[in-house]
Amino acid sequence: MSDEAPSDATPDTRMECGVCWRVYDPAEGDPVWQVPPGVAFADLPADWRCPECDAPREKFLRCDT
Repeated sequence: MSDEAPSDATPDTRMECGVCWRVYDPAEGDPVWQVPPGVAFADLPADWRCPECDAPREKFLRCDT
């Protein structure tokens, strides 16, 4: 399974953890992992994991809301 964002994802696509439902919003970044605002999901560090439940990147799905 790929650890990349869906092929139709844009740099501002929000992604949601399929385990705990935490949303990664590129406009906000991730203060837990010290990711600044403006970083697309596909550009997150390879070892980035959900800051809420520690799920791997491949558990994230595009958030359509």
